[in-house]
This record gives sequence, structure tokens and C-alpha cells, in this order.
Amino acid sequence: MTGAADFWNDTENAQKVMNEIKYLKGRVEPWEKLIADVDDLEALYELGIEEGDQSVEEEVKELYEEAKKKFDDQSILNLLSGEADKNGCFLTIHSGAGGTEACDWTYMLSRMYIRWAERHGFKMETVDLQEDEGGIKSTTIQITGDYVYGYLKGEAGIHRLIRISPFDANARRHTSFASVYVFPILDDTIKVEVRPEDLRVDTYRSGGKGGQHVNKTDSAVRFTHLPTGIVVQCDSERSQLMNRATCMSMLKAKLYQYYKEQKEKENAKFGAEKKDISWGNQIRTYVFQPYTMVKDHRTKCEAGNIQAVMDGDLDQFINSYLQAQWSGSLSSSSDDEEM
Repeated sequence: MTGAADFWNDTENAQKVMNEIKYLKGRVEPWEKLIADVDDLEALYELGIEEGDQSVEEEVKELYEEAKKKFDDQSILNLLSGEADKNGCFLTIHSGAGGTEACDWTYMLSRMYIRWAERHGFKMETVDLQEDEGGIKSTTIQITGDYVYGYLKGEAGIHRLIRISPFDANARRHTSFASVYVFPILDDTIKVEVRPEDLRVDTYRSGGKGGQHVNKTDSAVRFTHLPTGIVVQCDSERSQLMNRATCMSMLKAKLYQYYKEQKEKENAKFGAEKKDISWGNQIRTYVFQPYTMVKDHRTKCEAGNIQAVMDGDLDQFINSYLQAQWSGSLSSSSDDEEM
């Protein structure tokens, strides 16, 4: 097909085909490479046995661990087969109950996801940031890269923090909440229609840091989708035109998620995810004192090194969620579980 004389006459369609070929190669070639690596490992092991050479033992162990990690990574990728799983995402975090504590917790969560994205080499951009004394009231981060939405879609829900508050002079233990929402960045293969008559557009001056231009012009943009009540806003760019483009991308992402959930609801397959993102139904709890632990209530996955988790070591929770979702063994989140 790509060798046809008229293939590049339709540039848009040709690009779609090339992207699909790249996607398929990305799914097949790693498995072919892994099979070759395992064959080499087996040959090395058999050679060491035949010659009684124990010096290859460490090399065999090292190659085995590398192959096992590649196998685990590719196995997780096979679980990401949803329509938008291979896309990037918008990740929005809102502070909940807890005042200054919750705003600080929102900042900590945003840092955690930024560190996770950095570990995987994904690109990030903060498209909306509402700061508050002591932290962040709400923020939206655009993360782009292969399968970002597929990996992070299970992070949507309520995240609970338990710690001795640094803002409490009496050093009492506090509980704070923040909500995380994840929406896919849509490409040309997924169509979401937004009618102009369904949209209210407001412009305003950015309240954040940005210099004279940002603070003196109505560059920030807010879209309100009247039929659904969905609101998105962006104030990260100096240009109102660029902020409008980002807002439209965010709105389409949220509408895609909204219509998808409505369809699932009608098909009686809706429930667990919507419950997870309602207040009082946390999906994960992070305990700093009197002991340290992070526990996902849906998969029962636990980690004792909370600092590593806050520094972006989230793959164990992401992978356990995807595996549990695939096997149908997800538990409901609990708002009354003591930790």
C-alpha cells in the first residue's frame, strides 16, 4: 500500500496509515526482540552447562532479569487495548476537604505525577493552575506520550492523605482529600463534535505569575459547554488563541469521557469507576504517620516506602490496577476502612 504511486497524494490519509504502521510495529517488534533475547539467553545457559563454566552464571541472571522486565512491560501493554489508551491525557487534581492541608496535598500529588512522567520520558505542560495559600487549589497537567492515558486512567478517584500536619501547632494527625480526573487527549481517529451554539466563551486576565503581558490582557480563556455543564479553562499561554486551542482540546477530552460513561451507564456496565470518583470513596490512602504505607483499596496493592511513591514510583499500583481490571477482580473503594 505505502509503495503505491499515488499513496502520498492524500497526505492526511497517508499520515494516518504511517502512524498505524508505526503503532503496529511498536506492538510486534518488542516481542520479536524479546524472543531473540530469550533464545540467546538459552544458548548461553546451555553453553555454560556443557563446558561447566560457572563464570557465566551472573551474566545469565542479569540477562534473565532484563528479559523478565521486558516481558512484564509488554504484557501490561497488551492490556491497553481501549480506543484511547494509546493517547496522552489531561490529568486534573482538585483539593477537597481539609483547607490548607488539602491544598498542600494537591501540590504533593501533582509533584508525584510529574515525577512519574519524568521517569518515563513523557512530555508535560501545566495548562491550568489555581494556587492557594499553602499549595494548589486545582491544576490540570497535559501529559503526552505513548499509552499515557492507558496507564493513568486507573488513577481517577479520591486520594486520601493521613499525616501529622505541618500546619498544626499542636502536631495533630489530619486527614486530607484530593480528587484526580484523567481524560484522554483525542487524535483524529476519535471524533467529538462541539457545536458553537452549545459553547459559552469567557476571557479574563490571568491571576498567576506571567509578567506584564499576561496580567494586562484578557489572554486566559474559559469554555462552558451548556448541555453538559462541563467547564474548562486555560491560562498558561500568553496568546488567547493558543489558550483557546488548548481549551477546545480539553473540552473534547472531557466530553469524550462524559459520553463514554453515559453510554456505559445505559448498557448497565457503569458503576465502579463513577463511584470511585465520588467524595468519600477513596481509591488509595497514603499514610505518613504513625507508620508509612500506601494502599490501593481496589487492588489491595501496598507499598511501605512512601517517599519512593511520592517521587513517582507508581508503576506497581498502575500495573496491579490494569491486571485486576482485566481479570475482573477489582474491589470497590472504601471510605470507612481504618488504616
